[in-house]
Amino acid sequence: MPPTSTPQHIGRVEMRGIVKRFPGVLANDHVDLEINAGEVHSLLGENGAGKSTLMRQLYGMYPPDEGQILIDGKPHVFRSPADAIKAGIGMIHQHFMLVPTLTVAENVALGLKSSREPQLDLDKVSKRVTELSKAYGLKVYPSAYVWQLSVGEQQRVEIIKALYRGASLIILDEPTAVLTPQEVCDLFLILKKMVSEGHALVFISHKLHEVMEISTRVTVLRDGKMIGTRPAAGVTRDEMVKMMVGREVKPLAPQPMQAGAPRLQIRGLHAMGDRGTEALQGVDLEVRAGEIVGLAGVSGNGQRELAQCMSGLRTATAGTILIEGKDIAHFSLRERVEAGLAYVPEERMRDGAIRDFSVQENVFLHDHTSPQFTNGIFLNFKKMAEHAGALTKQFAVKTASLDTPIKNLSGGNIQKVILARELSRKPHVLIAAQPTRGVDIGATEYIHQRLMEQRAAGTAILLISEDLDEIRTLSDRIAVIYEGKIMGIVRRGEATVEQIGLLMAGISADSAVGKEPCPPDDPVAA
Repeated sequence: MPPTSTPQHIGRVEMRGIVKRFPGVLANDHVDLEINAGEVHSLLGENGAGKSTLMRQLYGMYPPDEGQILIDGKPHVFRSPADAIKAGIGMIHQHFMLVPTLTVAENVALGLKSSREPQLDLDKVSKRVTELSKAYGLKVYPSAYVWQLSVGEQQRVEIIKALYRGASLIILDEPTAVLTPQEVCDLFLILKKMVSEGHALVFISHKLHEVMEISTRVTVLRDGKMIGTRPAAGVTRDEMVKMMVGREVKPLAPQPMQAGAPRLQIRGLHAMGDRGTEALQGVDLEVRAGEIVGLAGVSGNGQRELAQCMSGLRTATAGTILIEGKDIAHFSLRERVEAGLAYVPEERMRDGAIRDFSVQENVFLHDHTSPQFTNGIFLNFKKMAEHAGALTKQFAVKTASLDTPIKNLSGGNIQKVILARELSRKPHVLIAAQPTRGVDIGATEYIHQRLMEQRAAGTAILLISEDLDEIRTLSDRIAVIYEGKIMGIVRRGEATVEQIGLLMAGISADSAVGKEPCPPDDPVAA
């Protein structure tokens, strides 16, 4: 089942004087943006700067309150994404537009007219999905249900949806977050080929080196206003960061330190995945006091299952999880917290916070029964408010009040609330899964600083991230997982991006790095 119509070729898109208001928020303040065929136009800005709102108007999800959209000089009014698709515009969303109970093929087919009405021709859809998956190096199974997929795999389905419709202008929001370095290179080659053939691409990414590599021009938004547009060839990283946040942000430079005794020991850990196959196949890993061990890997290779086994959200079928010698593999959540475990989950709004609860209520999800905050069987709301107020101030959480529903906060501020709650207990072991996913550069800087403070305080930190730059910057040692197995462990600075990428692709440590993985009891390298 091919797309219902051939999208028109787009030469130029102009967004003139775009204004978009929400209650109490001016999301876009008279923004002008021009996108040309044959270019990659990158859009930068912190969370809340107005990037997504601007692109959603271009994609027909929101109508502009003021201004107009012109395609090749002709005004267009998009009343829905279907209008934008018909005009030749596609979008890969940061927050997925998928139906969890449907398969990948069914999600791709949604909104397309069947060639064999009234029954959808899913065989042809599945075949095309498989072709696109192979062509772009994306591992997506047409028959898999979306609810079974990891966050990264769901993002790949969104990429497949946009490619399937063959749009002339494609908006890509963080498209490389789930790829190995080699796959990023392959994707960039494809994007450059698309540009050479006349496609227009809008590229949104927090990875500034990617923006500088792939972009033709860069536009920066801050607080809903356009700060400026620059040719990518003539702009530096520091200039882009300053345009985004209005101040200089210095790269983090972790200081070398001697790690202490083992605090977290994972031995022979096995666990089943949602598809009924074994997701963890004998994982062995150790993290010491005052050490950050980064777990790198392409999404869907066991990272989520490992974090869930650690936190108690998934039952291990075999193996042990030791915190300072005590096996917590079958402990309840409360028992794990009491043993010294803190957990920052991958999906903050599903596993880390309750959307409709207030900021204060989310701070006390684990501690509401603590004698410190109770009077007999009653909660001591005064002490709770004092504690929550102190934490939000200490962790620089931007919120109108403690009673604000947490769903109204930006992604970075929600993450700060979760960090405040988890770190306030002074944990012995911290599991940080994708701690900066979807947050802006300012919040990322803050979260990184907090992680380094915990490292200095002696916390053993397992950092699970698909951002290889983050892993290489923060980690003392880097473990690479592939299909539920640890492929190798290397010290920071001893392996190149290419070598780590080979490990992420399943190439053994001996072949990729040319040396034995560093034993966990060796001194941490600077």
